[in-house]
Amino acid sequence: LNRAIDKSIKVANSDISVLVTGESGVGKENIPKIVHQYSHRKHSKYIAVNCGAIPDGTIDSELFGHEKGAFTGATANRSGYFEVADGGTIFLDEVGELPLATQVRLLRVLETGEFIKVGSSKVEKTNVRIVAATNVKMEEAIRKGKFREDLFYRLSTIIIDIPPLRNRKEDIPLLFRKFASDFAQKYNM
Repeated sequence: LNRAIDKSIKVANSDISVLVTGESGVGKENIPKIVHQYSHRKHSKYIAVNCGAIPDGTIDSELFGHEKGAFTGATANRSGYFEVADGGTIFLDEVGELPLATQVRLLRVLETGEFIKVGSSKVEKTNVRIVAATNVKMEEAIRKGKFREDLFYRLSTIIIDIPPLRNRKEDIPLLFRKFASDFAQKYNM
């Protein structure tokens, strides 16, 4: 855990993308917060998006926004997470669950900082730091055609792997102190 935290702090001041890997429940969501808090973007927005929880039909609208009338129910223009997080950090949790069409759009953001809202033809710019996380074995997903290899390479400039707790028993006292501290603070003890 200390190695993962040290690596997060070291890469924080750059703007390169980070991919956090590990099984479900290992605490991958803490690494992007550390990266953001130690970066020059710390006073800007931090937005966490659970890509696996957003239905395929609305994920592009959530990430990139949409124009009024772009689809049934689009009664007003809407800013997406990439527009809202401009200047800050966006955490894409469960990035391995993204549909292939959305992966193409995300690749464009990583390459050029550009995106197009759903129902628009106007190119928008964003300046965000992307930190992604997944519990999917990415090499296997690429081999099966479920994840784009070029997107994987763009996201994984730095990989921070969080092993399961069963493989890092020395972290148990550290985690115990953290949980005890959080509990004491929450209940004023």
